[in-house]
Amino acid sequence: MAKLKIAGTWSGVLEVELETWTVPMLREEVAKRSNMLPETINLICAGKVLKDDHGGGCDSKLSQLGVKNNSKVLATRISVDEGKSLMAEEERSRRVARIKAAATALVNRHADGSLPVEDFNLELEDQNGEKVRFGSETDRRAMMMGLMLHANAKSLIKRHMYKDALEVLTMGEEAFSLCDPKVLEFVDNGPLLQIDMVWCYFMLRDISWLSEAGIRLRKAREGIERAHGKDSSRVRLLQAGRHPELALHLRMELLEGVAAYHSGQFDKARNALTSAQAKFFQLQVPDESLSLVMSMGFKEQDAKRALRICSQDVGSAIDFLVEEKAKRVKEREDNEQRRKEIMEQKRYGLTPLKKAVDIEKIKELVSIGFEKELVAEALRRNENDSQKALDDLTNPESNSAIQLYIESRKRKRCRQAADAKIEQLVAMGFERPRVIEACRAGGDDIHQIMLQLLGEPGSNPTAAANNNASTSISMPNNGEPSSSINNENVEGDPDSNFEETSATEDVNGRDVEMEDELANDLTGDVFADYDIEVTKEGEAISEYLSLLESVAGIAIEKARN
Repeated sequence: MAKLKIAGTWSGVLEVELETWTVPMLREEVAKRSNMLPETINLICAGKVLKDDHGGGCDSKLSQLGVKNNSKVLATRISVDEGKSLMAEEERSRRVARIKAAATALVNRHADGSLPVEDFNLELEDQNGEKVRFGSETDRRAMMMGLMLHANAKSLIKRHMYKDALEVLTMGEEAFSLCDPKVLEFVDNGPLLQIDMVWCYFMLRDISWLSEAGIRLRKAREGIERAHGKDSSRVRLLQAGRHPELALHLRMELLEGVAAYHSGQFDKARNALTSAQAKFFQLQVPDESLSLVMSMGFKEQDAKRALRICSQDVGSAIDFLVEEKAKRVKEREDNEQRRKEIMEQKRYGLTPLKKAVDIEKIKELVSIGFEKELVAEALRRNENDSQKALDDLTNPESNSAIQLYIESRKRKRCRQAADAKIEQLVAMGFERPRVIEACRAGGDDIHQIMLQLLGEPGSNPTAAANNNASTSISMPNNGEPSSSINNENVEGDPDSNFEETSATEDVNGRDVEMEDELANDLTGDVFADYDIEVTKEGEAISEYLSLLESVAGIAIEKARN
């Protein structure tokens, strides 16, 4: 036991186990002796505030925080509101740490060809829906990480959680900084993130960030011009003359005007705000146009977005919505096809270096005339090296070994399927020997076997099973192989050194809830970054133009006096 000298709300010596006690345990003990609530106690040791959690998902032990035998701990009293605020801050810090950890885990699983545990894969696409290829794995990982964090931050902004969003945006900025600068020059994701950061400053009304806001906005304007072209010429070409970026420029000019105002640059502020106001008026959707587009069967939100992007032209807006609908249908089909491919990849298992079997390379070799299962196993053994796989397939000895391995794996799957069927029927109350006999008789459909068992004399499905031991039997392969591959090696397997993985990999240690949240934030909508509801922007423009009028009035009054 170690001794801690406590001073403040309660004075005395506490005996604690430094290796097992946590900060909440110490706080609760001090609060009990002080006749106070735990949330009103603040603990300070060696000049540092002892917090309940220092990351990692669980409370750190006192020894891990540097607390030693005979350490002095100051216990101070804080108000209940301050205590709640402190707890809220700690909760926010924990959430941000979870976001970063989950994003890192997702990128690691989806960026390097490893087989994801989910039935989806994260892929980078440009505005035309084409897959983006990067020169290096580092660039790919950094871009994926940055995009994922930015998407989550935008979701937080929509929920008015600006402080949380700002921390996540900072992590996203750090991720983008790991990319080759030449890669970032051709995309607008970095500049968009800068604008979102300044928007958070503005919504938090944090004037202390003003100087940094000006720097970020200059970076954003330069980056957007590089990516979009002078006067958005490149965007205009890609989007067939449409103006998806208008709301984005409105927000940027508003923020430039606000930054200039607080810097005392009133003429610059007025110019920026006047330009933003002109764009605001351009983006106002006439009721008649909205009604016409909605009469074609489109939802109000979609119709408004289309009219804004198409400069209020009803015909162009309808064409845009039809195109978007067709794209979504195609995207759903592509996603379903990709999901099926991932499930197929899981059926083939992992390479020795834990990578998924490359579906495209399977297709290439199958087109030559080889069977798909043989090709998949050859690629799996050879780390997706097409030439080495082809050498194995054309070599009679190695080809025969692969076939024997595949047949043994099929038999194992059949045994597993049969065992599962037996256990399911035994759990219903049928006697195990009769179930095994019915399965051996050639029954394939579990419902047919159950009807057969019910029709036999002595059937009693409500009786408890008399033996829970697992029984393994060999059955003919009457169907397709199971989509699940067990980790156990097949007895006599010619390639038992190749590890296989179940389709439902171990998820211990994964933050599934946060990973799902991050994945759901990735909508795949190429216009999401430009789809801004400009009501708040309009209010802010009016507010700051009024402030400028007041400043001008004061200046005139001073001049007269």
